[in-house]
Amino acid sequence: MKNGENYNSSRRSFVKGIAASLLLVPFLQFCTDKIAVLMIRLSGTKHLLGHRLWIKDFPEITSHIQTSYLIVGGGISGLSAARQLTKKGISDFILVELEDHLGGNSSNGENQYSKYPLGAHYLPLPNFQDKELLHFLEEEKIILGYDTKGLPVFDELQLTFAPDERLFYKNSWQEGVVPKEGNTAAEDAELKTFFKQMDFYRSAKGEDGKYLFDIPLALSSADEITRALDQITMKEWFERNNFKSEPLFNYIDYCCKDDFGLGIEYVSAWAGIHYFAGRKQDSSSDKKDSVLTWPEGNARLATHLKKYTKDKVLKNHLVFDLKIENNKVIAKTFDDHKKRTVAIIADKVIMATPQFVNQYIIKDRKEFTKEFHYTPWLLATLVVSDLADNFSFPLSWDNIIYGSKGLGYVYDQHQSVSQLQTKKVITYYYSFSGPDLKKTRKEIYKKKTEYWKQMVFDDLKMAHPDIESVTEEMNVFVLGHGMISPVPGFIFGEAKKQASKNIEKLIYFAHTDLSGISIFEEAFHHGINIVNQILDDTTLDS
Repeated sequence: MKNGENYNSSRRSFVKGIAASLLLVPFLQFCTDKIAVLMIRLSGTKHLLGHRLWIKDFPEITSHIQTSYLIVGGGISGLSAARQLTKKGISDFILVELEDHLGGNSSNGENQYSKYPLGAHYLPLPNFQDKELLHFLEEEKIILGYDTKGLPVFDELQLTFAPDERLFYKNSWQEGVVPKEGNTAAEDAELKTFFKQMDFYRSAKGEDGKYLFDIPLALSSADEITRALDQITMKEWFERNNFKSEPLFNYIDYCCKDDFGLGIEYVSAWAGIHYFAGRKQDSSSDKKDSVLTWPEGNARLATHLKKYTKDKVLKNHLVFDLKIENNKVIAKTFDDHKKRTVAIIADKVIMATPQFVNQYIIKDRKEFTKEFHYTPWLLATLVVSDLADNFSFPLSWDNIIYGSKGLGYVYDQHQSVSQLQTKKVITYYYSFSGPDLKKTRKEIYKKKTEYWKQMVFDDLKMAHPDIESVTEEMNVFVLGHGMISPVPGFIFGEAKKQASKNIEKLIYFAHTDLSGISIFEEAFHHGINIVNQILDDTTLDS
């Protein structure tokens, strides 16, 4: 979120940390004059392997591995836990990952022109009080030092280059993602009123001295009046505050889909306000909410974390059963390459996997995990020969089309020092917001390649009428369980509390769905906090 004229611009937070949900399978599509290559990655062996959790048709155990700590899931939470174990001087651990790569939703693809994100693609500047994250960014040379005021100095090559955002609104592009030109006076007045309220929420604190909205979410105030906002939708909050402006409604709807997958009609009002108020914009002297980004998106951050797992990773391995025996945890694990089952015997297990996976691995968890809602997502990366428009405002990093079904697209080569590109690579985002996510999930897997191709083209045509003729390649990625979506009553509800409890101080849980908001910071801190909790419990027991 960027504050310009008190307007907070939105960002894509399609994050981060679902190791088992990035289930992709390639299918080759026919070639045409307009499309050189068209691929849909829905799922394949990994999708089918993950679904074998339902039936448990795995072979008997043929070998055993012993370790002190087992981390299940190689998304950001699992990678962060590996980093924290290493920081604490612990090297006896194994990380198990279903896919053939680490990173979860912070993964990437690459073509001959550019890397591109397969999910999360940026990190807003952290809150200044988030010292853990600042230290990590300093370790990885993303923060180069601190100025005379004590504020971090970020590597300019890793901050978004200008121009960073534009909006296609009323048949022309304009700077930023909040409608500014072409509104009525009443619409402008509502936008200003809304952002003034968000400014209040950003700085307001409860009687306990904590911010009403903070990151990580666990730092937020226990103020009951504010928490009551979790019982209504963001649309209800909009109406109760007498807002009527269509541009404001559409903007908030975009923001809710942006961070949570679900739109304004379905998302908790507490979560919706947190989108604007959780980030304090206090890590830079200009008080602007710049973002850190890379062509491959947050896969860059995952790469920084991967070094802590060197020689400790079992990829293409699926943990399908956990049991406690003699104060040890037995993890039955299927090796998809060798088609055999190995028993990993661990002193402690960290489940850095989402609850829709855990419910099939650990007994008696389905009752409360049914309250967890995950929105499906679609990403499409296009290689285009040209991206002509009316040039009222130039191609930017983030490009939003007002009134479209999707969330616009990111220009993946925007951070390239060489701005002369023979072909342009863009990644389009779409969330399947709606009242019945389970039904939607089933329906999307029935769609044919041609359907997705046309859906993407039709949406982009609103701003780029010639998009079909200039597209030379398209890769479409459908994620059935893209991210946790905070429906009313979830963030402070009982289901999340129950899912967070450890089991006999042997099995622990760390994932962004235990926050209710899927952003990098939550995953990063879950990994750190769970290791600290395990070590504290071990100390107390000894």
